[in-house]
Amino acid sequence: MMWRCFCCQSLEHPKIRSASKTSNGDYPWERYSLKEIVHATNNFHNDNKIGEGGFGTVYRGRTSEGVEIAVKRLKAMSAKAEMEFAVEVEILGWVRHKNLLGLRGFYAGGDERLIVYDYMPNHSLITHLHGKLAADCLLDWSRRMKIVIGSAEGLAYLHHEANPHIIHRDIKASNVLLDIDFQAKVADFGFAKLIPEGVSHLTTRVKGTIGYLALEYAMWGKVSESCDVYSFGILLLEIISARKPLEKLLGGVKRDIVQWATPYVQKGAFDRIADLRLKGNYDCGQVKLLILLAMKCTETNPENQPTTIEVVDWLKGGAGRRKKEVTHIQVEDMVGEGGGEDSIK
Repeated sequence: MMWRCFCCQSLEHPKIRSASKTSNGDYPWERYSLKEIVHATNNFHNDNKIGEGGFGTVYRGRTSEGVEIAVKRLKAMSAKAEMEFAVEVEILGWVRHKNLLGLRGFYAGGDERLIVYDYMPNHSLITHLHGKLAADCLLDWSRRMKIVIGSAEGLAYLHHEANPHIIHRDIKASNVLLDIDFQAKVADFGFAKLIPEGVSHLTTRVKGTIGYLALEYAMWGKVSESCDVYSFGILLLEIISARKPLEKLLGGVKRDIVQWATPYVQKGAFDRIADLRLKGNYDCGQVKLLILLAMKCTETNPENQPTTIEVVDWLKGGAGRRKKEVTHIQVEDMVGEGGGEDSIK
């Protein structure tokens, strides 16, 4: 299959027409038939495969109305898979935000569980940082800033505006998708948890991805907003540096991205953390702000972390006083102990 990146094309992208089917009266999604989805994906042909993970496979498709869609096909039916399917459909059925992946509909019948989303022409963030598009379509600094801010705004909506509040629990580069304008769309809500009003945290079985998990969550299963804040801090460092959250050193030793970045932060050598492929083409002040913010987000003590609303405020420069607090605070106070290896997939 040929991967294409719309930032590397000059062709005008046609507007996608809205589906003409009538949606459910209570939710804005559609109930697709298996026949429709099979036809749209050419019977889940391998050439239409655009992603694969522990959950199953994602296929690109086109409906009979000409609408481009993405279809997540769960691998096998089990109580766990059924729960993740139900959680994702239910949550995406009622949350709406410009930085959350939109749900178009679903199919549930027999052993098939299929979720239909809007198709994202520029694929996932991970393909640009580490995957097939990393060499051919370098994300410039302005696009990285746009993706960072959009991802933060999507998280802030989940944490503070959605009712009940939602903890994503699997924030990572592969779960940030990019539309034609490189607008970030936070995706994959199969692990999400709803936090009732007045409840500060829940204790549950650990879900997520190694390298992105906060210490208190990985060790004790404490689910709170700080879990996503920590993961977002890791994602920030990943976007800035284009390095993976975990790397293997000689002798099989693993080092997480916070451990790698900390010595540079302590020396004030922020340029050493920035992606070398950018060749210095970035705003030094923004790089410093993002790095210090990432270190604050990855503090091992959740009480020292910012909220996602504060993160958005700092990133957008909406609160000058607090932005100055981030950029002028003592570097050693911004550096947490890091972590991320003691996690469970």
